Amino acid sequence: MPQSISSAVESELLIKKSRFLGCVQPVPDRASAQAIVARLREQHPGAAHVCWALMAGGHSAAVDDGEPSGTAGKPMLEVLRHQDLEGVLATVVRYYGGIQLGAGGLVRAYTDCVAQALKSATKVPIVKVRTLHCAVPYALEGLLRREIENAGGALLSVQHGDLVTFAFSLADTAADALVAHLNEAGQGRISWQENA
Repeated sequence: MPQSISSAVESELLIKKSRFLGCVQPVPDRASAQAIVARLREQHPGAAHVCWALMAGGHSAAVDDGEPSGTAGKPMLEVLRHQDLEGVLATVVRYYGGIQLGAGGLVRAYTDCVAQALKSATKVPIVKVRTLHCAVPYALEGLLRREIENAGGALLSVQHGDLVTFAFSLADTAADALVAHLNEAGQGRISWQENA
């Protein structure tokens, strides 16, 4: 099951006088990631490199930012991939210390910096959510509210007209069972709309 992380976590490594400042954080998409990287560049004008990797569905990225090709972004992305993370940005700001690390040393440094930050991160499962819409007679409003709450759903809207119309969301894995239960409890008096 894919996971994300609950909040940003930082790490710092010092390798042969080079300083590596790592951070992993939840992000929804590439635009958000690029905005964070741009802020890092502003905050660290003396840094030699601001490398980053993003796992966010079709918006994944691996950026070496001037390091030898494949020595920073890709190894960082592999750490995220290996831990089955989604919606996570890994960044590493490098201050060059004057001593060459070589390709293998760079891969290890960037990998370790991200892995160290992830050790302290709180991972959270990604739950796919479904939104449902239905209309019920007034007599069933209380029942529907209770059942949505019991199933862990969230009410999005309730409108009162000839019928009471509900929009609510809940975990996709629980949706079919709740609809079946409500159809039985409502004795055919609940009408479902595909998209309201």
